[in-house]
Amino acid sequence: MKNILLLISLALITFSCSDFLEEDISAQITSESGALNNESGLTAALAGAYKPLTSTWGSGLGNASTQAILMGSDDLTTHKASNKADFREFDQFKVAQQNGRLPFVWSGAYKSIQGANNIIANYQKATGGQEVINQIAGEAYFLRAYNYFWIVRLWGQAPLVLETHVFDEVILEVNSSDETQIYNQILSDLENAITLMGNTKPAPGRASIGTAKAVLAEVYLQMAGWPLNDNSKYALAASTAKEVIDNEETYGFGLMDNFVDLWPSPTVNNDGNKEEVFALNFWAGDWYNGNAAYGLPARPSDEGGWDDYFSEITFFEEFPEGVRKEITFQTELADGTPWQSFSTGRPYYQKLQGPDPNWLNAISLPLERMAELYLIYAEAQIVSTGNTSDPSALEAVNKIRRRSQGLPIHTPDASVDWTEATQEMIVQEKAWEFAGEYCRWFDLVRLQMVEEVVAKKNPDDLQPLGAIQYYVPLPASETLANPNLIR
Repeated sequence: MKNILLLISLALITFSCSDFLEEDISAQITSESGALNNESGLTAALAGAYKPLTSTWGSGLGNASTQAILMGSDDLTTHKASNKADFREFDQFKVAQQNGRLPFVWSGAYKSIQGANNIIANYQKATGGQEVINQIAGEAYFLRAYNYFWIVRLWGQAPLVLETHVFDEVILEVNSSDETQIYNQILSDLENAITLMGNTKPAPGRASIGTAKAVLAEVYLQMAGWPLNDNSKYALAASTAKEVIDNEETYGFGLMDNFVDLWPSPTVNNDGNKEEVFALNFWAGDWYNGNAAYGLPARPSDEGGWDDYFSEITFFEEFPEGVRKEITFQTELADGTPWQSFSTGRPYYQKLQGPDPNWLNAISLPLERMAELYLIYAEAQIVSTGNTSDPSALEAVNKIRRRSQGLPIHTPDASVDWTEATQEMIVQEKAWEFAGEYCRWFDLVRLQMVEEVVAKKNPDDLQPLGAIQYYVPLPASETLANPNLIR
């Protein structure tokens, strides 16, 4: 935490393609400077609170370190040799505290939290348009909640810092809070966000009431599983998700009709499409602001890619045939070479390759999609009611299944529609829909299924070298600075 908390002022720079994100800010925005006493200062501070999540090689979620840290799941693996030792540690459950991929998510989250704290501590005294100020404050609460949601799922116990807008050396020795305390704070922050924000996002890459409610449903679902195992949260997850689904037009959301339309191509840039509940935007104007989670990291070295991540063999082979599989995976090189003859012998995530063979991609990074909310509702409704034939739950999951086969999503079709569904079936459908994205590991952990899927690994895939762990280690730089963080 020392490395994070000593950065108490926000260095703000241009960071996206909207007017909000293009502001050229170089001043330090702090409580003491007086810059947060008006709408303009708060707007700049909000840009600064988003920025740490998109600082490509500095912090956040904008490079393949995010895929690396989730590689304990069955949908992601990496090169067996090459320069991928940091990636392999996660896939083989033997992660050193010195692993260079650990700090990206950790530092990005805490820097963003720090920026959010700054806004939360000052917005009530600021002058300007009240609606705009409320929206900014709501997004600050949302960002704090969202960052802690990443932290608690990856690290469990962690420092719960809410006052970093004012520096105090006591913060450098703060103890970790437990999962219950962190989740309670997440719930509180999301509720505050919902009361302050508008129904729709002010621009792509920002948040709204709909965004906060969708994430709230996901938080409830996570709380229903490990480690809290609070089964009462299934009903809350179902009702919260259903409210967003029933009012998706009010929130500016909806399912795209075709799976292919979710992903940018050389001819179509569909950033900000209605299925994006929350996404990070990148403008790629310099090395520090490109989406480097997509592009070259997801491409095979046979065609100039980096081989950072691709699919495990068992996951690919069990993936249902159809339009969704054809769009999700690259199974041939341009010259027709099949994936079995790639240098890695694995299929790659075509949907995540972006329109250009580059790492400096000016494309969004979807973190929350409307399809996930449909599947959250289906799972939570069936578990909370005990009715595996619940009509509304089945319709929610069947829309996703129809689209996976290129069928009209709103038209029942006996060839793909389920008439009964279990939790396990829905979670597996979610694995196919979100293959290579940011869902599978968290689902496996909350349902304590990691051991089950690891046991199914193809013998030719990377095998565990250590005991299976549900949390990753704290970065060494943080525990050296503050020994109180050691679990």
